[in-house]
Amino acid sequence: MKRKIAYTDEPLGRLEIVRDFLPAPDQLVLNDEGVKVTLALTRRSVAFFKAEAARRHTSYQRMIRRLVDAYADRYSGPGGAAEGRKPGAPARRPRTA
Repeated sequence: MKRKIAYTDEPLGRLEIVRDFLPAPDQLVLNDEGVKVTLALTRRSVAFFKAEAARRHTSYQRMIRRLVDAYADRYSGPGGAAEGRKPGAPARRPRTA
């Protein structure tokens, strides 16, 4: 059993009111709809993600999902696949004068 905390009636000292910085509950809801896929990865890649996930106390599948999302976000911008570039085609480099 844990020791019981003994509270005292002492002054707390100088207090500071902190502005509410937490997001609203509706902003915490994930809006992205998940789609199940089958993906063949190398044993080395899976071992890497499992080890890193264990170090960070999270799911290796969540880490892979975030990696793929970050990749999609990065290449969905100007000049990316969302802009009409064929998948697998090299990204266009901006022209320099």
